[in-house]
Amino acid sequence: MNTLPDAFPMIRAAEPRDLPAVVGLIHELAEFESLTHLFEATPEALGRHLFAERPQAECLVAQQGEALVGFALFFTTFSTFKCKPSLYLEDLYVQPSQRGNGLGKRLLKQLGALAVARDYGRFEWCVLDWNTSAIAFYEKMGASLLPDWRLCRLSGDALRAFAEAA
Repeated sequence: MNTLPDAFPMIRAAEPRDLPAVVGLIHELAEFESLTHLFEATPEALGRHLFAERPQAECLVAQQGEALVGFALFFTTFSTFKCKPSLYLEDLYVQPSQRGNGLGKRLLKQLGALAVARDYGRFEWCVLDWNTSAIAFYEKMGASLLPDWRLCRLSGDALRAFAEAA
């Protein structure tokens, strides 16, 4: 999968042995986004969803030597208008020491190629409005930010209360 010299991180599909390191990277992302109060990931929980009989998500990892230095966690959604599946990137993270060398772009290009190979109608993700460097990076790649759309979310106690009211 990787054709770059050994000095560059290799991108590959995550394997069960990667779970502790991926969860560590997810924690780093939570710290970067000041969202550690929401962090609940464990290797066991992540493994149940990545490596189940019917996986709920997939993950690419960037490996530098023996260490994982980045990841992209994604899953399939469905577009009713296009009547096709879509690839949704839940999280992309590259450790600060690895930023600026094109690794984030390589991870995104790998996902874009996967979406094309699977004949998906879209490749989508969200970005926090304060993350101006990420926004500029995505726009430079040709991504459109959709200002008219807002993400809606029910989780935790609000989700349970909503479900009980049904």
